[in-house]
Amino acid sequence: QIRLVESGGDLVQPGGSLRLSCATQGFTFTSYHMKWYRQAPGKERELVAAITKEGDNTTYADSVKGRFTISRDDGRFMAYLQMNNLKPEDTARYYCNARRYDDYWGQGTLVAVSS
Repeated sequence: QIRLVESGGDLVQPGGSLRLSCATQGFTFTSYHMKWYRQAPGKERELVAAITKEGDNTTYADSVKGRFTISRDDGRFMAYLQMNNLKPEDTARYYCNARRYDDYWGQGTLVAVSS
């Protein structure tokens, strides 16, 4: 069974940090590019960060460059999103995505940034 399960979302103050995790199973993890998307209330889902299946190239949305870091652990079939210096505008549900031959999604984890 194919599963992507996000965790690590929480309520955090501005300037704080969170690390999101994406646990995967049921597909060949090393063959898939991994991405993190987010969707804020009333807004469209947007791409936040992506990492190639080889792990040798990453891309980021301009709004998170220098603050977020995407990574992957092929031995554990995990993807991560380290988020630093969080801002209220980062508040959203964050989704893990695996994409190449197929397109797999998790259910998301909620990040709220507020004082």
